[in-house]
Amino acid sequence: MRMIRNRRTLLVALVFLGAVFFGYVIYPQAVMIHGSLQVDGRFSLDHYVRVLDVSHSANTEAVMNSVVVSLLSIFLGGIVGGVLAFTLTQFRFPLGKTLSLMAVVPIALPPLVGVISFLFVFGESGLLPRIIQRMFQLERVPFYLDGLWAIVAVHVYSFNVYFYLFISNSLRQLDGSLIEAASSLGSSQWKTLRRVLLPALRPALVGASVLTFMASMASFSAPLIFGGDRRFLTTQIYATKLNGDMDVAAAQSVLLTLVSVGFFLILTFTSRSRGGAVKTKGSSRMAEMRVSPLLRNILISATVLLIVLELLPIITIVVISFVRESSWTWQVFPTEYTIENYVKLVADPRIFEPIQNSVLMTFLTVVGAILVGVTAAFVIVKGGLGKFRGLIDLLMTLSFAIPGTVVAVSLISAFNKPTILSGYSVLVGTFWILPLAYLIRTYPLVVRATSASLEQLDDSLMEAGETFGASLGRRFRKIALPLILPGIVSGCLLVAISALGEFVSSILLYSYSSRPISMEILSQLRGYNFGAAAAYSVFLLAVILLLAFVSNRLSRGGLGGGVRF
Repeated sequence: MRMIRNRRTLLVALVFLGAVFFGYVIYPQAVMIHGSLQVDGRFSLDHYVRVLDVSHSANTEAVMNSVVVSLLSIFLGGIVGGVLAFTLTQFRFPLGKTLSLMAVVPIALPPLVGVISFLFVFGESGLLPRIIQRMFQLERVPFYLDGLWAIVAVHVYSFNVYFYLFISNSLRQLDGSLIEAASSLGSSQWKTLRRVLLPALRPALVGASVLTFMASMASFSAPLIFGGDRRFLTTQIYATKLNGDMDVAAAQSVLLTLVSVGFFLILTFTSRSRGGAVKTKGSSRMAEMRVSPLLRNILISATVLLIVLELLPIITIVVISFVRESSWTWQVFPTEYTIENYVKLVADPRIFEPIQNSVLMTFLTVVGAILVGVTAAFVIVKGGLGKFRGLIDLLMTLSFAIPGTVVAVSLISAFNKPTILSGYSVLVGTFWILPLAYLIRTYPLVVRATSASLEQLDDSLMEAGETFGASLGRRFRKIALPLILPGIVSGCLLVAISALGEFVSSILLYSYSSRPISMEILSQLRGYNFGAAAAYSVFLLAVILLLAFVSNRLSRGGLGGGVRF
């Protein structure tokens, strides 16, 4: 039912959203595409021929490596997330609920922090390989993560959460009577899995796979740290930009965008499809698969081991944050500890500046995401758009599919000269281009979260307020806002987490005076100041946990909201 009855109000909202979408999402992309089609001021496809030329080994290698890593990330992430989801939803055992909470911890880690923590634990000089070397008196470390497999491991660590959340939700909604019926008809466990369980989980598996593929293709932190001489699409774009060949970087960015947006569209239409859903009459209870005691114990042991491996990088980075600078070189374990790394964070203005920058950028991003996201959600859900609702919904969430590297390249292309959209000033090299990049990628999170809450809002409540003469603004403040606040807060939490640790766009857009925390972490790491880099990382984790706690308190009551793509 339509809540926004005033056509003028709806028109103002649509004009505002159109200005944001076409001015800061479409326009930069159009300028970037135009640049990729120009050679000496004339239309040409030469840049695309060069990028797609199989004889040009660098570009071919970048595409192949990106695709291979993405497919491996889906396969292995699906196995890890599936094992965790099945075990933690099907079995009851001590600490099961605690492990369920710990299973989603990697999703809260900023990308660069997760990569660095992996480096400290599993890298060539990492703690785990050196501990094993010392235990068995080996001449060299028996293993360490590097290259393609290190990147895949980081992706599985971060993205298995998609499979865990999607599959867990589907298993909880699956009617247990279907499993019992199959068993009573003599179906084996394998046949029940293949004919009943997997068809019901198909939408969840497709959704998680597409998200993982998009995230892997757009990944930058892991290829940058672990890639070595290997080329990937995102790092190739970065290298091309550093070499000053912006038009070729634009062509590479267009290629990456087409892949990401294509899979985003697949995810969008798959999530709207009802395929795979199994409907039953009356109330249903959660499905429970019967397995042998041996298999049950194996799955529980594997789950505990996987959770321990997920927590190990976080524990390690906390410990290293207390290591005195230059005191940990050849030793297996650090020998000197201090709180000096944390004292410098607040006492040294030069070291505190990145924190100040990131906090301010995050605040601006969240405010912008609220203005755009809540407005868009109201227009989509309560604007009475009819057959245009799906189109507006798709357009207002499309920027989520654009990789951070591409967003940065497009903003450089569009705002390296004064325009009306930049207030007749050059944005490139300034503080303001960073929160703008963050906003473009994250406001769809607020759109989705707020939309989920609005779907559950009874329109009769707003109609009653209108009957008593309350204006639209007053009805929104007094009736709608308290009920949809949990959805807004959950979306803002995800926006804040993304903005605080953003690295992919930042590395292409920052200047020294506007450097965020992520860039300072990379600077400290390159200077072998591991304690300082870890202290910055722990600070980010602490702020994220604080935001999650505040979000949980603010979200009590009201209507549920969540982010769904």
